[in-house]
Amino acid sequence: RFSGFSGKRVLSASFSVMSAHISGKQKLIHVKACRTIPGSVRSSQYVNSGKHRNIANQNPVNPIGSAMVNGKKVVVVMPAYNAGKTLKTTYEEIPFDIVDEVVLVDDASRDKTVEIARALGVKHIITHTRNRGYGGNQKSCYQKALALGADIVIMVHPDYQYTPKLIPAMSHLLASGLYDVVFASRILGNGALKGGMPLYKYLANRILTFIQNLLLWQKLSEYHTGYRAFTANVLKTIDLEHNSDDFVFDNQMIAQIFNAGFKIGEVSCPTRYFADGSSISFQRSITYGLGVLATSLRYLLHKWSLRKDPLFNTNTQTKTDSTHP
Repeated sequence: RFSGFSGKRVLSASFSVMSAHISGKQKLIHVKACRTIPGSVRSSQYVNSGKHRNIANQNPVNPIGSAMVNGKKVVVVMPAYNAGKTLKTTYEEIPFDIVDEVVLVDDASRDKTVEIARALGVKHIITHTRNRGYGGNQKSCYQKALALGADIVIMVHPDYQYTPKLIPAMSHLLASGLYDVVFASRILGNGALKGGMPLYKYLANRILTFIQNLLLWQKLSEYHTGYRAFTANVLKTIDLEHNSDDFVFDNQMIAQIFNAGFKIGEVSCPTRYFADGSSISFQRSITYGLGVLATSLRYLLHKWSLRKDPLFNTNTQTKTDSTHP
């Protein structure tokens, strides 16, 4: 609140909008900039408060226009499968002051994931009539995000193993032009095991990452995080349709990104393993690990021009057989 003083005239002009969380509710406050000129008295105050639109209006759109980061449209995609128990917690942590759209792709869940998403006000919900797998789910996510005109696409798992609070940091690293891709790494820092990551998964993560760095001539701290952010240019350039529909999709995508010459940055991410969080079985982990090694070898043979691999084709438009309710 800005008050005038006796004997002076106050001229005011709105110059910014601030967003603050107060007692679990978000309030939008228009702040006035004032300067005083002798002559009269005037006070100015304008406050527009209320619950944030992702709760009250069932449609998380910034009420004063597009949120954006440095003029870039940010779209969060959520590949979902039986995420009913954790979706609400994850969704309500998304920072809608910078996120323009949210896309949820349900991979034929057997629980109430879709119903909960609709109740939360998720505007863009895609349902697969059959389970297409983790990679197939992501293909639908990215196609929809690009169709919405996204400049930045951030994948957030709705099982709440990754906190959406890192979205601003990841978005700004891309919007600034410093990187083309940003990963949230659970290995940077010392929190992976403390956060509940099983020892065998931690060891497998470190061993596979070491081998991949050797074969791909890179230096990432982790290749296996599911928390990733991409510029639209990356998603438009690499050929996702040649990738597996299974979990190895993620590592095939990394190999494609490096082959195309894009830069990957990393931020440290807290690790969170708990009963309701999704996790693949030991047997599926073995299959995934073998697929990771095979992908690295394919990359190496392609870079050495010993084999022309269609995995590394570029500029091919992706497709999906999803249904849009």
